[in-house]
Amino acid sequence: MERTFCMIKPDGVQRRLVGKILQRFEEKGLRIAGLKIVKVDRPTAENLYSVHKGRPFYDTLVAFVTSSPVVAMVLEGNATIEIVRTLLGATFGFQAAPGTIRGDYGSSKGFNLIHASDSKDSAAREISIFFKPKELVAWTHADHAWVYEEPERS
Repeated sequence: MERTFCMIKPDGVQRRLVGKILQRFEEKGLRIAGLKIVKVDRPTAENLYSVHKGRPFYDTLVAFVTSSPVVAMVLEGNATIEIVRTLLGATFGFQAAPGTIRGDYGSSKGFNLIHASDSKDSAAREISIFFKPKELVAWTHADHAWVYEEPERS
């Protein structure tokens, strides 16, 4: 099973889209291994977005993500990183295809609703920023065998 980090950004929380976004992940068959609402402080935001330091949008991004609560989560399943990034759609809402989260709910360049890890290395790093290992729960949906075409885990 693969894990990834996702964060519903302040615009998604303020627009009351948390339930709809979580529903998309669950309907796809992904499991929630960790979930919490967080008011991100500046050092945490700078750590999360350190890969963008020096880019023109960095300061604006840090200010945005610290402006209001976010919902941090760890999702789990087969090919989770690829699935989540496909469900999100293109980074800018006005370029995202209908049927994707950003395509259905986003129209902006800067307010793009959700962050998701882009690789296994990024996922491991980003999960560790927001979650302690004991805060993550390994479990199996009752329909696991039907979603993943494999025997249930014990």
